[in-house]
Amino acid sequence: MVGAGTDRSKTDLSGGPAIVLVRPQLAVNIGMCARAMANFGLSDLRLVSPREGWPRTGAYRKGAYAAAAGAVHLLESAKLYESVRDAIEDLSFVYAATARGRGQMKPVLTPAQAMPSTAAHVTAGEKHGVLFGPERTGLDNDDVALADAILTFPVNPAYASLNLAQAVLLTGYEWFRAAHGDAIPFEIEERSPPATREMTLAFFDFLEGELDKRGFFRPLTKKPVMSRNLRNMFHRMGLTQQDVRTLWGMVVRLVEGPRREPKKPWRRKEAEGADS
Repeated sequence: MVGAGTDRSKTDLSGGPAIVLVRPQLAVNIGMCARAMANFGLSDLRLVSPREGWPRTGAYRKGAYAAAAGAVHLLESAKLYESVRDAIEDLSFVYAATARGRGQMKPVLTPAQAMPSTAAHVTAGEKHGVLFGPERTGLDNDDVALADAILTFPVNPAYASLNLAQAVLLTGYEWFRAAHGDAIPFEIEERSPPATREMTLAFFDFLEGELDKRGFFRPLTKKPVMSRNLRNMFHRMGLTQQDVRTLWGMVVRLVEGPRREPKKPWRRKEAEGADS
């Protein structure tokens, strides 16, 4: 299953810090993490002792692949490890993602604070990674002890627990902003050119003429003020040429009523036959 925003013609970004899922409990959550990674150009997925094993088969595999929503290449290239130590041995800097204070005297950073530094170091050729714990319990203290710093999220302190894929998504978002900027990923469609003053004034004259015929400007002493208010209202919209054409057409239809439907060719022939 591929999402509506997927475009295989565009460059697929890759790289970034390794995403290390420590003892993940559900195959479907691994799939959702892969989707979050793909959204933000992360491509190094590492799994430490998944509870249900990996790679999965049957219904578990189907669920993980469906949740990945097109990011199955990350599931297929995921690396499997027996321990956290094995998973991070080639990394030069490791964050431990947790919502709880651990009393380990490590720097505590948000993704927005951490990812710019990571982007700079990864660009220079270093390998960084982020540890994410099991869905139910999170990382244990021994896992956190292997990290250089703690990564936490600015959330409601009364409800700080994040879904595993949400945590990966927020980290990936800040990584992408730091590494690639925050420009929107598609081109803005070209709009109709701005309406010329001649075009808008002609529309105003037409609109006000029709409103005058129907007694809108009452009392007449207020007509100048009402007319200015109308014009200022439309000017604030920043009308395009297409806007003016559409508004003009709307007023015409309100004044003249429904447009007469042209007769179909066969109906025209039938009418001509009846006349003869």
